Amino acid sequence: MQSTVDYLWLCLSAAAAGGINALAGGGTLLTFPTLISVIANSRPAATLAMAQVLANGTSTVALVPASLGSAWGFRRETYAVRHLLIWLLAPSIVGGVIGALLLVSFPKQFSALVPWLLLVAAVLFTLQPYVARRVAKAKLSTASDVSGDGASISPRSLAGMMLLQLFISIYGGYFGAGIGILMLSCLGLMGLSNMHQMNGIKAVLGTTINGVAAVVFIATQKVVWEYALAMMATSLLGGYFAAHYSRQIDSRYVRWLVIVIGFGLAALYFVKAYH
Repeated sequence: MQSTVDYLWLCLSAAAAGGINALAGGGTLLTFPTLISVIANSRPAATLAMAQVLANGTSTVALVPASLGSAWGFRRETYAVRHLLIWLLAPSIVGGVIGALLLVSFPKQFSALVPWLLLVAAVLFTLQPYVARRVAKAKLSTASDVSGDGASISPRSLAGMMLLQLFISIYGGYFGAGIGILMLSCLGLMGLSNMHQMNGIKAVLGTTINGVAAVVFIATQKVVWEYALAMMATSLLGGYFAAHYSRQIDSRYVRWLVIVIGFGLAALYFVKAYH
């Protein structure tokens, strides 16, 4: 049974997630636990494992529109590396489907992994500035990818990038939080140095992974639509206003808030799981 308070919390978490994703990333760390709590309260017959699977599916579907907006914003940068992007789309689609199918097929195992997944997401989010600085240094020290179309990537590096992208996509389809920093790390390791192009690739591939995972969740009825639809609208609003007022918002404070929330949630779920 839904209540106005439930919708209020869901919409606030989605708006905050949309804003955080626009500024720094990590919005799933807000929507996922909020959905678990609301679904568990509104559906007493559902097991904890099923509530967590429904929460993950609903969160993924709810944040897809915001991902589409981000990908559209980087369309010019993405066009310059379209040849490389085409090679990475296939492993993203396959991996996203595999990860989502693993989630819906083994819900009990997912429930046991939730604390660890939250911890991994929080650690990845904490490391994001370090990775960004490393990529910036690589950009200054190399003249790779001068042509802007990915032509300087060797076949061996491209094969390695596709394999890494497959594993990242499996994780992304399974849970999703932190895939952005994983993709940036992979692209940087493989020789790309243009940060705008890397963000464009990340945005398109992230949207692809979440999109195919959302299709699986919808097909297997792992989405609570009344929650997802409300969260879609508010996540878009949050992303728009955060982007609009980004100059007045210090992203460092947002980042540290998400880090504290992420590690706090991981600790809470570890206690619930093992106490």
